[in-house]
Amino acid sequence: MTDQTAGTTPAHSAPDVDDQLDQLANSDGAQPTTTHAERGVGEPHLRITSPEGDRSRLELVDERTTIGSGAECSLVIAGADPVHATIVHDERDEYVLTLHGEGLMNANPAEGIAGDRSEILRTGARFTVADWILVFGREEFADHGRPFGGREGGELDDQPPQPARPDYADGDADGQHGDLEVKDG
Repeated sequence: MTDQTAGTTPAHSAPDVDDQLDQLANSDGAQPTTTHAERGVGEPHLRITSPEGDRSRLELVDERTTIGSGAECSLVIAGADPVHATIVHDERDEYVLTLHGEGLMNANPAEGIAGDRSEILRTGARFTVADWILVFGREEFADHGRPFGGREGGELDDQPPQPARPDYADGDADGQHGDLEVKDG
C-alpha cells in the first residue's frame, strides 16, 4: 500500500463568469484571454491505482514531490526504485514530472528518446511507477493554456492567444524546467 502525506487543499475559485463574458464581449477576437490563476490553485493531485486496483489520491502541496520505495519519499511505493520519480512545481506554476526509473509516460514513453524523461503534466497525464498507475489532475481553470478556464468549442476549436504568465517568482520554485514542451496525450 502507499504511505501518503496528506495535505490541505489550497483555497481557490474559478474565474468569475461575468468577468469572462465581459472580456469576451469587449474583445475583437485579437485580444488575449487568460486562465492564469493564483500559483498552486486548482487542487493539483495524483490519482493512484495499485496493481490490485485499489485507488487513492495524493494532493500535490509541496514544491517537490518524490515517488519511490525510499522511506523519505512523499509517496512510498513498494517495488519502485528508491527515488523513482519526482514532480517539481516550477517557477511558471507548472507541475513537471521527471521519471528516473522505468515506466511509461505521455511524452517520450520509451526510455532514452532524446535523452529526456521529463514532461509538463496536464490534467489526465498518465505515468507508471512499478506496476502502479498515476494520473495527474488539476482543475481546468488553473491548468495553463486553456483560455477562459477550459475549452470553448471542443478540443479542436481555435483558442484566442493568452497574455504572458504572471510573475510567479514569489513561490519557492526549482526553476530548471522552464523550457519543456507540453506534449498532450
